Amino acid sequence: MKLKKFYFLFILLVINFNDQAGAQIENKIVAKIDNEIITSFDIKNKILTSLILARKEINQKNVNNLKGQVLDSLIQIKLKKIELTKFNYKDDLNQINSYLNSISSNNIEGLKKTFQSNKVNFDTFVDEVKIESKWRKLIYNKYAKKIDIDPKIIDQEIKKILQTKRDIVEYNLSEIEVKLNNDETDKEKILQIKKEISDYGFDNAVIKFSVSSSVSNKGNIGWINGNSLSNQISKVVKKMNIGKVSEPIKRQDSILFIKLNDRKISKSSDIDSNELKNNLIDQKRNELFQLYSRSDLSKLRNTKFIEFYK
Repeated sequence: MKLKKFYFLFILLVINFNDQAGAQIENKIVAKIDNEIITSFDIKNKILTSLILARKEINQKNVNNLKGQVLDSLIQIKLKKIELTKFNYKDDLNQINSYLNSISSNNIEGLKKTFQSNKVNFDTFVDEVKIESKWRKLIYNKYAKKIDIDPKIIDQEIKKILQTKRDIVEYNLSEIEVKLNNDETDKEKILQIKKEISDYGFDNAVIKFSVSSSVSNKGNIGWINGNSLSNQISKVVKKMNIGKVSEPIKRQDSILFIKLNDRKISKSSDIDSNELKNNLIDQKRNELFQLYSRSDLSKLRNTKFIEFYK
């Protein structure tokens, strides 16, 4: 394990970029998982893709901020790809186009041009989107009964909310999610994230550390109804001031930092019960999906031999 970590750090240190996105680097194999390989070009392409999606300037500082997480992200993609070969899932083009429209403000062609102007492979990014789409299908199908939320339970929650006639609090939140190693490195990572937030701001810390899909939106997860938050997160957010970042919230296999961007209050009489119901179901289902997805990826890591090259 120590040897692997050494190679990981060594590889990231020797890959250098200049301030131009078109910088040329020698394309070398960095890691291999079964028959899937990760090259230095893949790492460069992934870093630049992440910066484009996060609407961050492509410069040396921002590139360096991403070096520590990109290889791990690519390993996850390869693990998913390998596992998906056991199944016959077709590409859901409607879902893929919907996602591309959502991250490009309905301007996919404009996003393509941005990739092209920075000499970044757009097709590689779309392939990753396809893999993620199929992976979601796999997890939902595999854990359908566990992820399925009983609407009757949600109806009871909504009934209680409306009966109290209390105002509904909504929060605009951003997040940084980091995987737990369950060893002494966790404390060190928490300190690094806190320092990054303090020195360079929350947005930069998102790019550098977060493994959540919200990275493409600078960690922002939008407006969330307070009633759809887990008890653990709700207790934290209620005590926060706007603009502040929470202390690390430990979950089963990850650490979460929450930033409160804004807060608003709506009258219970103005709440759309159907919208609230859908929000509650989506929130609870997504939490379960993330839990089972991380669990399966962890199992795959333990069953695959990941080889790092010097």
